[in-house]
Amino acid sequence: MSLRGQAAHAAAVERLRSSYAAIPAGAPVRLAKRTSNLFRPRTATDAPGLDVSDLDGVISIDLQARTADVQGMCTYEHLVDATLPYGLIPKVVPQLRTITLGGAVTGLGIESTSFRSGLPHESVLEMDVFTGAGQVVTCRPGPDGEHSDLFDTFPNSYGSLGYATRLRIELEQVPAYVALRHVRFDDAGLLAKSIAEITETGSYDGVRVDGLDGVAFAPGEYYLTLATWTDEPGPTSDYAGQQVYYRSIQQRETDLLTMYDYLWRWDTDWFWCSGAFGAQHPLVRRVWPRRWRRSDVYHRLLGLDRRFGIADRLDRRAGRPLRERVIQDIEVPVDRLPDFLDWFDEAIGMRPVWLCPLVAKRDWPSYPLEPGAVYVNVGFWGTVHVGPEAPEGPRNRAIEATVHELGGHKSLYSEAFYDRDTFDELYDGDNLATVKGRYDPEDRLTSLYDKAVKRR
Repeated sequence: MSLRGQAAHAAAVERLRSSYAAIPAGAPVRLAKRTSNLFRPRTATDAPGLDVSDLDGVISIDLQARTADVQGMCTYEHLVDATLPYGLIPKVVPQLRTITLGGAVTGLGIESTSFRSGLPHESVLEMDVFTGAGQVVTCRPGPDGEHSDLFDTFPNSYGSLGYATRLRIELEQVPAYVALRHVRFDDAGLLAKSIAEITETGSYDGVRVDGLDGVAFAPGEYYLTLATWTDEPGPTSDYAGQQVYYRSIQQRETDLLTMYDYLWRWDTDWFWCSGAFGAQHPLVRRVWPRRWRRSDVYHRLLGLDRRFGIADRLDRRAGRPLRERVIQDIEVPVDRLPDFLDWFDEAIGMRPVWLCPLVAKRDWPSYPLEPGAVYVNVGFWGTVHVGPEAPEGPRNRAIEATVHELGGHKSLYSEAFYDRDTFDELYDGDNLATVKGRYDPEDRLTSLYDKAVKRR
């Protein structure tokens, strides 16, 4: 992949400015972008939007400093393609190929290195943000950083404060391979204790741990996958072929992947969600083109289902209750993980679920996690048959209430049902409003609450 370069980047920003100028005065400002990794409704419109089509590349890589300047709409797939040939990757690479760097920072991204490197925004050194006022401002962290209020509040703002056009991020040196150990736990309390110990020591049974995540397959069947970067070659597994990665966690104690395949191990089958389309059936898999075994393909198929109501029609024909979509990622303190899993098994009953530990390095007002404390992200994505009340989101509302009671938070990439006061309490609404008033004085950008909760 060729680098974009400063001149091409400047031209792309100028096209963005021109597209902003073409939006009628007072009209809402939004991206002219058809694709999305979000799972909440987005109102269709023919109104002009911001042209970010040329802000999708890597500008430059500084091998000595181990940094990269990246455009905001660059996907992690393209970013890794540019850095991995030099033995470098971003410190946190979210699981899905088409997540953009700007999207992971203004939203939230997470992966197996988050127990030691935090969330993607914690390895950002500076960024340029296109604000609701039509200006590009360069933001840096720290008490003396330029526009540090915008830098600090930007994570978890989902475009309500502006859009990143350029980000300078830290990179990590990595070897060619990743050795995996899949360790089973029968007790959720021991699972949580082991997560806390690995996070504190950086090792397990005397072996260094560079990546840490897990899967809860059923009550009493929990696995942690411990990843160790290594230059030691050997036979590697291929989970973009006939084999399915998540099944291997139950089937083998150790494994070896190339670094590239490890980064995208979850993307091939969208964790386990490709099973809904038959893509894990051996016969279907043989004829399903390898290049189409990707999360964005499944996302488009899901969009077609939602557009035409295919699953709902089949349910009605079979006499099954109406489905509620339960697609969420939440964080709870590690010591409350057993409480959440027990409650989730009884109240929701969806399996498997993904587990990913993280530690925030500092306070971020729009997603306030206690710095240095260990949290565990629990991800669950599917549907539950609940009956006629499904449109009101009873299961999702129960999840929100329980996470709140356990001192946790939930990501806002999917549907949310909080009342305004609770939302402002959880996501520091007062500070969001102050920063938005400073950088979007005419209120051209949709507020975070309206984006995440209000139906538009």
